[in-house]
Amino acid sequence: MRKTLLFLTTLSLFLMHSYLPAKIRDPVYAGYFYPKDPAPLSHQIDTFLRGAQKEKTISGVKALIVPHAGYIYSGQVAAHAYHHVRTRQIETVIILSPSHKHGFDGCSIYPEGGYKTPLGVALVDEATARKLSDISGFGYVPEAHEKEHAVEVQIPFIQTVLPNAKIIPIVMGFPRMKTYSKMADALAVISAEKQILVVASTDMSHFFSKEKANRSDADTISLIESFKSSQLVDRLKRGENIMCGGGPVVTALLYAQRLGSETVKSLAYADSSMAGGDTSSVVGYYSAALTVAAEPPPFLLNEEEKGELIRIARSSISAYVLKEAIPHYNPQSPALFDKKGAFVTLKKGGRLRGCIGFTSPIFPLFQTVREAAIYAACKDTRFLPVTADELSLLEIEISILSPLKKIDNPRFVSIGKHGLLISKGKKSGLLLPQVAVENHWTRKEFLQQACIKAGLSPDAWKNGADIFTFEAIIIHQ
Repeated sequence: MRKTLLFLTTLSLFLMHSYLPAKIRDPVYAGYFYPKDPAPLSHQIDTFLRGAQKEKTISGVKALIVPHAGYIYSGQVAAHAYHHVRTRQIETVIILSPSHKHGFDGCSIYPEGGYKTPLGVALVDEATARKLSDISGFGYVPEAHEKEHAVEVQIPFIQTVLPNAKIIPIVMGFPRMKTYSKMADALAVISAEKQILVVASTDMSHFFSKEKANRSDADTISLIESFKSSQLVDRLKRGENIMCGGGPVVTALLYAQRLGSETVKSLAYADSSMAGGDTSSVVGYYSAALTVAAEPPPFLLNEEEKGELIRIARSSISAYVLKEAIPHYNPQSPALFDKKGAFVTLKKGGRLRGCIGFTSPIFPLFQTVREAAIYAACKDTRFLPVTADELSLLEIEISILSPLKKIDNPRFVSIGKHGLLISKGKKSGLLLPQVAVENHWTRKEFLQQACIKAGLSPDAWKNGADIFTFEAIIIHQ
């Protein structure tokens, strides 16, 4: 009987724990920074957005810089940023905020539940929050979120323009370049896996005269537009009155650079006097979009084009093995004339028989495949040349390569998606994406094996070697 009661009590506690409400942060600044009732709040935000809709929408927006003051002062400036992401296919908005109320080192990532506003609850993307924490090493500091307005005032705008998106609120502590760099790296890793938008929450200079504030803010904006992250951090460490959200802004700049962006598009600037405030003591407000150029459409081949490439590879091998002849081809498809790098892999009985290719897009694709096939059959020094008796036994695989992309963080390598080229000095080694899958390698093992292929030490990937990734269209016989 006692065991039964103990079991039932334990089960009851488990069920109670399982159905406890998630961590929902109630609004602190509703009725102060923005209206506390949903109808006036929605009307105010819609009015701000209508004031920005004459602007042509910018494409490729990866991050926004947005002010966080009371809406009557900074709401219109914020709307000029949020206008450019309205109805975008964004899964998660990551809000980077300074810490106004609690001093701490590092970052505090809100882990679960959501943020409540008069417009409802914005749910936290809990799985991605955990992953960000694992990658960056930053945890959760509850005190950083309790009274922080710089996150809260962004939520109603996000709920309006991206109603289906989840959020991850991140409050940033003392100014440290190492902190910003780690977070930027983690964001770049996440961005490769899902559609995210980064929002850097900041106001500009505080309580200068209007003339001095406008002059100071113009100088800061120039540094932002020029990606002068180090100069911004130096000024923040000296305690200069340039912006309260310097950490979020620098992190957004570093993140955009990780994605290959060098473009900041300034959208709007104002100060508090423009809403009727005193010109002798103003706060500056600024919004901007950090963009990445749209990638060209992916290179695709239909089944007929893939089949023709296999036929070119096989007939080229046969012609060279039997007659030492290099056949001429004139494909009908324009896609086969695109200049592409490619590798041809030969197997016999499931075992490697040769593999050679060209990483650079020097030749038209059909010609690249022809040359690589001949070289794989007869010029791969690891094997004897293919004989006439083996021709019917060869299994052919063609890998068409995307352009090489240099990366700074090995975490960007995705098994099954990326191939690797690692080089140092005159040594280099390449492994195709399918090699890691076939050998069941981890990311670390893949990097090590690419180093070994290059004739380098297995840990050269973390000791000065250059790391390049690429993707591949793989065609089997």
